[in-house]
Amino acid sequence: MNKIIFVVFSLLFTSGCFANAMDNALQKIESEWAVAEHTYAVDKRKTVFRSLLKQTEALTNEFPGKAKPLILQACIILTRAKIENSLAALSSVHEAKKLLEKAIAINPQADRGSAMVTLGILYYKVPGWPIAFGDTDKAKNMLQTALKINPKGMDSNYFYAEFLLTQDNPEKATAYLVKAVNAPSYGTNTFFAREIKAKAKRALETITTVIAYNELETL
Repeated sequence: MNKIIFVVFSLLFTSGCFANAMDNALQKIESEWAVAEHTYAVDKRKTVFRSLLKQTEALTNEFPGKAKPLILQACIILTRAKIENSLAALSSVHEAKKLLEKAIAINPQADRGSAMVTLGILYYKVPGWPIAFGDTDKAKNMLQTALKINPKGMDSNYFYAEFLLTQDNPEKATAYLVKAVNAPSYGTNTFFAREIKAKAKRALETITTVIAYNELETL
């Protein structure tokens, strides 16, 4: 199996101001994760990810009834999967899935439904059985539920649009891409926000080009 590569930039905290010790710790971990992901060489990233995962694990143990530490832990694991071999990456995907499911069971609306978004992404990106758990019906359900939680969200709209594009439905995807481009950028992950908006704009440009070409073909 080819190396599994994920780009999971959907973890956007709901506020730039954090009110308690848990959120302050999460903000610090998230900031270090973003710096490591985009500036460090692979070996250093591995070391930093190990440290950050220990910190998130400590927070999940300290705050067992909270969904946020579980979501961040899952996202770091998925980012780490990009630099692992195929077997290790597949194991990481299953580990992240369990954490996201646990977070959803605790509070599906945490971080504006980001656990729903991330799990939905996994369902349409990973291979299906017997290799993994990919399932387009579950992906659709997860992403539509995330949209109900956060109908104006950048990540919920963008990733549902991306899913629709994988299902050859560019016309329907267009409306969600426009919402993603115009959505407010919550939280401190400004790089991730810019990345998602840029991808949404490129997708819209591609759809427009294809539609124009098809119209010319019918003349």
